[in-house]
Amino acid sequence: MNNPLPDHLSALSGLSFAKGHGTGNDFVLIADPDGVKDIEPQAVAALCHRHLGIGADGLIRAVRSAHLPEGRELLAAAPEAEWFMDYRNGDGSVSEMCGNGVRVFVHFLLDEGLVELAPGESLTIGTRAGIKVIRRSANGYAVDMGPWEFIFPAEAAARAMDSTVSAGGLEVPRPALSVSMGNPHTVVALAGLEELAATELFAAPAVDPVPARGTNVEFVVPAEPLVADGAGHISMRVHERGVGETQSCGTGACAAAVAIRYWAGKGAPDDWQVGVPGGTVRVRFLPAADGREHVELSGPAVLVSRGTVA
Repeated sequence: MNNPLPDHLSALSGLSFAKGHGTGNDFVLIADPDGVKDIEPQAVAALCHRHLGIGADGLIRAVRSAHLPEGRELLAAAPEAEWFMDYRNGDGSVSEMCGNGVRVFVHFLLDEGLVELAPGESLTIGTRAGIKVIRRSANGYAVDMGPWEFIFPAEAAARAMDSTVSAGGLEVPRPALSVSMGNPHTVVALAGLEELAATELFAAPAVDPVPARGTNVEFVVPAEPLVADGAGHISMRVHERGVGETQSCGTGACAAAVAIRYWAGKGAPDDWQVGVPGGTVRVRFLPAADGREHVELSGPAVLVSRGTVA
């Protein structure tokens, strides 16, 4: 990513922000209830820059759904979705949503006093990946991420893989499976933790064929044994499009669990523990009222600082 010009930060002088993370996946958060703060892509990149800005994997703007075209469309079906998670990748590009970010987003709304949510209660919000329902728990938040689906379903059904992935540190391209969680993912299984640690993710892996909107790439190692105490256990690293390697990716953890569960075959569990560099998240597969299988992601959310752009 090119270094953002200082002018992009100076244009945001006086802007209040918070910094938060979910298992190390970190974000700059901006409260903009009335949708009046137009933060251009270059300014997002400047704020998220690790050396010249605040530093983050992405920026989340909290805006009432009524003030965005995407939000107004969702309100027609879900009028309770007052708040919209306007999410941008660290390079300023627009993204559909972020599983870790949505937990931090709700925690931010609570801390700002914009919503009230007692443990056990749920909140409906809008995202570019549709409506999401978040339940507050004693130690974090659980998010109904909605249904999962294969991006190339015919290939997945026929061969249990649909693409190949090349990355530094891997001698040959590896077979992969592409999963949509509202945003695109490509999942690769590796043989062991040493191979996972040796995989180079400072550059984007090459995916062939790449999904139409690009893709996040997850490299996953199943535990041995895979299932313990009724839950599947996997370890994961991820390269996120528009960001690079991150400490965690919530939708990526869901996609990784989808792929490993599919490869494991009949009898694979519906409950998964996904270890990422920033901690552990839980992924569960649940039947939903719409007749489809939904994925629930749960884990912590933390706000670490507040400030004002100088």
